[in-house]
Amino acid sequence: QDLKGYGSKDVLITKLDKDGKELSQLILGGKGLDEVEKMIPTRDGGALLGIYSRSSEVRVSGSVSTQAGNQRSASSTAISQMPKASSNYGEGDYWIVKLDKTGKVEWEKNFGGRGDDHIRTLALTSNGFIIGGESRSERSGNKTVGIEEGTDLWLIALNETGDEQWQKSYNFKNRDVLMGMSVVSGRLEDGSEKSKGILLGGYTQAEGRIQTDDETFWMLYLDQNGNEQWRKHVKGESRQKEERLSDLKLNRDGSIVLAGTSAEELGKENWKIVKLGDKQVDQLIEKYDIKIYPNPVSDYAYVEIGFDFKDAEILLYDMSGRQLQSIKTNNKVTKINTQALVQGAYLVTIKTDTNKMANAKLIKK
Repeated sequence: QDLKGYGSKDVLITKLDKDGKELSQLILGGKGLDEVEKMIPTRDGGALLGIYSRSSEVRVSGSVSTQAGNQRSASSTAISQMPKASSNYGEGDYWIVKLDKTGKVEWEKNFGGRGDDHIRTLALTSNGFIIGGESRSERSGNKTVGIEEGTDLWLIALNETGDEQWQKSYNFKNRDVLMGMSVVSGRLEDGSEKSKGILLGGYTQAEGRIQTDDETFWMLYLDQNGNEQWRKHVKGESRQKEERLSDLKLNRDGSIVLAGTSAEELGKENWKIVKLGDKQVDQLIEKYDIKIYPNPVSDYAYVEIGFDFKDAEILLYDMSGRQLQSIKTNNKVTKINTQALVQGAYLVTIKTDTNKMANAKLIKK
């Protein structure tokens, strides 16, 4: 019996044995377009799928069926179908599907806001999964973080049963595109693994003409809870080139390989591969006491503290010395809201529990 799909584009998963013989097929989909962006193996022998979904759920009349199995003939491959059960929140959402080792759907989750949210990549952590992509959605649906400009990076951490642990948003500027993600693991004294950090790679697409730090590879390093530790652009030979990262890989020796394309104009791309040793990565990470970006700022700025501390206070003063804001933080990078400030210059002061102090000027445009 021939099987029909659910929408304009569905997901087809084929399981093969080690000799390439088909063991099973599974069709997943909703009423619209569903496109696989990434699939990774899981520790239990199953797989996790990251699907860019522009689909509503499939409502089955009468009794709701979760998985319909179908056998064409005794000698043919078994084909199962699984309609999308979770509804979309907006134009495009992250649809996450967990398969068990037999290829059956164990659970599925949908994440999104009212706008277009495009999943790009997945990674295993010591206690679950990180899913990441780009978002054009404000806080809405089940998205609890907003956006600042163009598309922002949107990361969600899940445990092994798909429950959300945290979600975070990061902004470079214009259209930020996430292309690669590596989880950095370390061994505890008892021999078990613990995720220490998350390395992200991508590029920022210029809106209009190419400017400084647009169309260059970037790296963003987070701790295991998604707090930003550092960010760095990897510059091209010419600042007027379109440079688009395809993926990045973190090696066991601490070196990082970035691969992508470099072009003076689209259609005339050359491959570009950069390998950075751990010492070069350290040199890329600027040594500073305090850094503010973007600066000048229009809405939100990030204040990054370059030295070690446990607790810090960020103080904002106008140029007459009047204190306007005080924010307590234990993160290396803290987001501050400057929307209420009038145009002009301000002073940002850092005070920490280690009695270290640092100052920097912030310009509100």
